[in-house]
Amino acid sequence: MEILRVENLTKTYGKGENKINAVDHMSFSVEKGEFVAIVGASGSGKSTLLHLLGGVDRPTSGKVFIDGEDIYKLNDDNLAIFRRRQVGIIYQFYNLIPILNVMENIMLPCDLDNKPVAKERLDEILDDLNLKNRKNHLPNELSGGQQQRVSIARAIVNNPAIVLADEPTGNLDSKASEEIVTLLKMSNQKFKQTIIMITHDLEIAKNADRIITIDDGKIIKDEKIS
Repeated sequence: MEILRVENLTKTYGKGENKINAVDHMSFSVEKGEFVAIVGASGSGKSTLLHLLGGVDRPTSGKVFIDGEDIYKLNDDNLAIFRRRQVGIIYQFYNLIPILNVMENIMLPCDLDNKPVAKERLDEILDDLNLKNRKNHLPNELSGGQQQRVSIARAIVNNPAIVLADEPTGNLDSKASEEIVTLLKMSNQKFKQTIIMITHDLEIAKNADRIITIDDGKIIKDEKIS
């Protein structure tokens, strides 16, 4: 079942001789439950693509469908609501709220939406991400790896249609990086969570089911990982 469809997606900056197509007429789809890595060098357009997929930035042209919804037909207010409910985002630098503890950070998307979470699901996520003994800690009392685990929990707690991971290991050492990738694979396999991960590290990307390689805003390779 298709959960994401991208049609002729384009994002252009500048005009005339200074015109740059950061994303250049990209088209692809992602199946529900798939774990996709998008790789490319710095400046290839992968971060711009991620922002367009997540409804953070609007395209110059083209369409993005998430769970059948043409997201850029929504006005800004409705797009913000849709994004909060259907898109989980894991950032390289965690983006946790410093004055909120672990539990409050995890529950933030649900609290903003006045949406309760089943206690069994929350307990399972806390167990799987090894956060139960840290749930009352503030972000500055956690290691980088622990903060990224909180970011993962926040992204999956309300069971969004897709989770977008923006260089999730880029700020971590090799041991913590391996741990975070293992946890992403676990959330993909155990919770059937669709994940699209941006990374410049091909070894990290090989943990996905599929690798899409982009360069100069275009898809140059799309391959399944056996």
